[in-house]
Amino acid sequence: MPVPVRRPSARHALVAGSVGNFVEWYEFGVYGSFATVIAARFFTPDGGDRAQALIATYAAFALAFFFRPLGALLFGRLADRAGRRPALVLAVCLMSGATALIGVLPAYSAIGALAPWLLTLLRSVQGLSAGGEFGGAVSLLTETAPAGRRGRHGAWQSFTVALGLLTGAGLAAALATLLSESALYAWGWRIPFLLALPLGAVALWLRLRLPESAPPAGPATPDGPATPDIAGPPAPPRAPGGTGTVGAVVLGVGRIMGWSAAGYTFLVVLPSYLQATLGTTFQQALAATFVANLGFAAAILPAGALSDRMGRRAVMLTGSALVVLTAVPLLHLLRDPGTSVAVKAALLAAAGAMIGLLAGPGPALLAEMFPTRVRSTGLGLAYALSNAVFSGCAGLIVTALVRHTGNPDIPAYYAAGACALAIPALLTLRPDDHLRPLR
Repeated sequence: MPVPVRRPSARHALVAGSVGNFVEWYEFGVYGSFATVIAARFFTPDGGDRAQALIATYAAFALAFFFRPLGALLFGRLADRAGRRPALVLAVCLMSGATALIGVLPAYSAIGALAPWLLTLLRSVQGLSAGGEFGGAVSLLTETAPAGRRGRHGAWQSFTVALGLLTGAGLAAALATLLSESALYAWGWRIPFLLALPLGAVALWLRLRLPESAPPAGPATPDGPATPDIAGPPAPPRAPGGTGTVGAVVLGVGRIMGWSAAGYTFLVVLPSYLQATLGTTFQQALAATFVANLGFAAAILPAGALSDRMGRRAVMLTGSALVVLTAVPLLHLLRDPGTSVAVKAALLAAAGAMIGLLAGPGPALLAEMFPTRVRSTGLGLAYALSNAVFSGCAGLIVTALVRHTGNPDIPAYYAAGACALAIPALLTLRPDDHLRPLR
């Protein structure tokens, strides 16, 4: 007979589940902000092609994302069998350790061709741990949410994405302002990566204090955690609409692909795109990214709360449609020299807010697609696959296509196209899915 489990409070679960996600996305914000610096330090031999080096930098970025599905599978099974806490503890240890090691990694000038390979290895470890982070954290947040607040609690996962990206971009902008360019390229870029160690220590302490020692095993109560089931073996997991777990994973990828593609295009890839395509300075590019992430952060929690009232379908369809209709005009206005700085700032904030409409309800949407005993694995795998294909490859695809075609509208086409393809999948959502109990 399973041992009864003492559940963490909703507030403790929210903090412990979100803090590791902050560390993860802080690192991704730092990597995206310093992409041009990393390209110069690790992928550019003397006299090398800087554009090709930037593509190689994003290739390492993309490769890490393809380790996410493996991490989602491994950590998800651990979370579904042994409990959310062990998986979340292991994930944050691997993530913060690998990030700190990047901060002390010798550059190409010191160890030659070994440098990019070691960087890629550490990025792969990060991808593995990041793949396990999402499923366990979102499961914990939604299973402990008070009645009628799954969207709001799940949105905290996305909100810490914004906080992590903002912190990473803000710290990069501060260093770029305070340090000379030579100092920034020589050693200044290492500081944000090394700071992941104390941040990870705080996350580890919070997660070790979680009381959970085993996973929930029985049927869920409305909008709350499941209770232990000792009556017999569980039935095979089924997703809404009669599809199995594999079908639910594929459908989940389709529903969030717009979130993945548009989010990375406007929030992570933007700094290097602005520098390489529009000729902005490093400081200007980071400032633009910071403003876009402010709009993103401001919209997430209201969007999650709104989805508890109106439904996940209505909010996410609105966000997707807005990206499809406005991505190209927005990029044109950003490139127009006649557009004032204030208007450009407002446009960047609006772009971030549109992504917030997708990211706010997204975690709860995925959690509601899977039963408790496979929730961490199922939603983590759907999120990891979507990010591997549509997020991790965003920088590589956009940079390569802009370089070869000379068309500066490529980022807008990429974001709008993914959101357009996501709309049919979102239409399969039932309007009352947010009112149904977790299974």
